[in-house]
Amino acid sequence: MTKSKSAVVTGANKGIGREIARRLATMGFKVWLGARHAERGIAAAQALRAEGLDVQWLELDVTQDESVAAAARVVSAESPCLDVLVNNAGVAINYDPPPSQQRVADIQATYDVNVFGPIRVTQAFLPLLIAAPGARIVMVSSSTGSIGRALDSGTPNHSVNLMGYGSSKTALNAITVAFARELAPQGIKVNAAAPGYTATDLNGYKGHRTVQQAAEIVIRLATLDADGPNAGYFNDDGPLPW
Repeated sequence: MTKSKSAVVTGANKGIGREIARRLATMGFKVWLGARHAERGIAAAQALRAEGLDVQWLELDVTQDESVAAAARVVSAESPCLDVLVNNAGVAINYDPPPSQQRVADIQATYDVNVFGPIRVTQAFLPLLIAAPGARIVMVSSSTGSIGRALDSGTPNHSVNLMGYGSSKTALNAITVAFARELAPQGIKVNAAAPGYTATDLNGYKGHRTVQQAAEIVIRLATLDADGPNAGYFNDDGPLPW
């Protein structure tokens, strides 16, 4: 009997994260739906289980060391390994003002979730990931993290200047490469995904892409074959410039 694979998705009670959890579960994964709010997390997991999917709420606040450590203990108590980790949780706090007017406190709060959160979570779940045969880690980034696109007048990102949010995703891209370099000898692939401008509450549902479209690149990177890329940064169309 083939053992089912397992996955943890952070920030998965709504939006892109919930769709990622749903897609992985439809592929046969046991999915731990990470969410910091019990009521929302439980409701999201129950809705997916009602579809016949193996999804369980996992209490997980990526900004709190003990919450992350406790979540790793919960998963390790039920599974000897973890095949997929999707660091999806993210925020965009008061991101509209020009750089000269952005509040440092807002940028710090953004970094705590978007940058330090994935570091905390990846480090905590690393023993379980190493125990899996060829685990995959996906960092949910953004095209706004691309310095190359920001400087290219031929791309949509050239007209966008979100210092706090954008630079947090640039930092996340660097973190992706750092983990990928360290973990490659263990057969673990670590890549960053840019889902595109998606209609979620992060942007007041102004995005033009659906969560189904946004999840596609994440799922592709989460289920890479052994000959798939490592330490890359991708959207639906392929590699993005750093």
